[in-house]
Amino acid sequence: MRKDWAGSGVDLHLELAAGGGRRRALEEALRQAVRDGRLPRGTRLPSSRTLAAELRLSRGTVSAAYDQLVAEGYLATRPGSGTEVATTPSAPGMPPGAFPAEPTPGPLHDLRPGQPDVSAFPARAWLRATRHVLATAPAAVFGPCDPRGRIELRTALAGYLARTRGVLTTPDLIVVTTGFVQAVNLLATVTGGPFAMEDPGHDFYREVVRRAGREVVPLPVDELGARTGTLTPDVAAAVVTPAHQYPMGVPLHPSRRLALRAWGGLVVEDDYDGEFRYDRRPVGALQGTAPEQVVYCGTTSESLGPGLRLGWMAVPPALIGPVTEAKLHADAHTEVLGQLVLARLIETHDYDRHIRAARLRYRHRRQRLRARLSGVLPGAALPGVAAGLRALLLLPPGGPPEAEVLAACERAGIALRPSSPLWHGEGRDGLLIGYAAPSERAYPRALEALASTLEGTLAGTLAGREPRSRPARSSS
Repeated sequence: MRKDWAGSGVDLHLELAAGGGRRRALEEALRQAVRDGRLPRGTRLPSSRTLAAELRLSRGTVSAAYDQLVAEGYLATRPGSGTEVATTPSAPGMPPGAFPAEPTPGPLHDLRPGQPDVSAFPARAWLRATRHVLATAPAAVFGPCDPRGRIELRTALAGYLARTRGVLTTPDLIVVTTGFVQAVNLLATVTGGPFAMEDPGHDFYREVVRRAGREVVPLPVDELGARTGTLTPDVAAAVVTPAHQYPMGVPLHPSRRLALRAWGGLVVEDDYDGEFRYDRRPVGALQGTAPEQVVYCGTTSESLGPGLRLGWMAVPPALIGPVTEAKLHADAHTEVLGQLVLARLIETHDYDRHIRAARLRYRHRRQRLRARLSGVLPGAALPGVAAGLRALLLLPPGGPPEAEVLAACERAGIALRPSSPLWHGEGRDGLLIGYAAPSERAYPRALEALASTLEGTLAGTLAGREPRSRPARSSS
């Protein structure tokens, strides 16, 4: 009795043209599938016995077709591995695009902000936690989920956030999201009226709020953080980064925190890198002083990696119903396995150990960056406190414009971000440098490449200021 197709090892959809012989029809069907990209390079094909049974052909017919396509360079055979689509096309006349293009290579020196050193991802701890979850979790956890997220993660987060950030919440008031983008989008959906957003601040988040149909009002920032005294009663919500302002790097002054609470509107606290303070213990979350007014938001994007798409919101009781309903209609719920694994990491304190190790590495990197850049721009300082995974370097007045410096960096293979788009209006020229992104081995080379490029680009500016003053100082 022929084995049923539903139990075969590899699914392969082929349409054999009628007439002209079955072997020739099979050859052309396979050849066309490779050309179209439906069979990408490296794809393993069914055995000749299995494919013959599925297509109701003789095994000899399939073997002969495979042999012909191997000879033409479409397929390849490896002892013990069967037949697969060739990794290097060699058939004459094979059109461009028959094989998927190689992924675009990344920059030589990746200093883009917004990501940690993903080469230091705690893979072993994640694997241990994954194995534990798969071995112990009941099958029901892979069924429908509460829109707020798995109770295991919400419970773990309530304890972790209280212990490390001073957040006052319960599992029932936590909503698991795919990150801050989804969190602020959900809040813009359920909250009417304008949103005040820091100026300067994250330009992408401003666009998220606008696309949700909300007006964005600039909330000016100075050396004390957001100028909360400029908030008016008609503003529905204020989005702030109290622990470490993005991008100026200053914490919100205590008097401004009090003023924000006295203002009385909804506060959205983006605690994007609250764990990473290097000169002292991190400032506690604003939410802990006003849990009825503040929505606390955090993610694993800067602690583990943005690819995980795991974030959370601690929501005031008055908003948990509308936010949960909005989450249900946005995506039903966040994927389950990652939630359970993260909960396990928190419970075993593997997450704490990873944060502590990362904090030490990034502190050293920031110190090296500051020391190296002070040699390039004497007197230049990175604004803000010693914290976070990025630094803002404002370019000196009278020097080359931001676009010129960025172009020089791009020619040197350095990827980073300009600072000017972060302002709501006309911005200040500068560079936003993500010193956490490169691996430990790559960071020294990336830092030296950046410093050398800046020295070359700003040479004219520095020559116009420094060399004339140095002789006068030495002769006095």
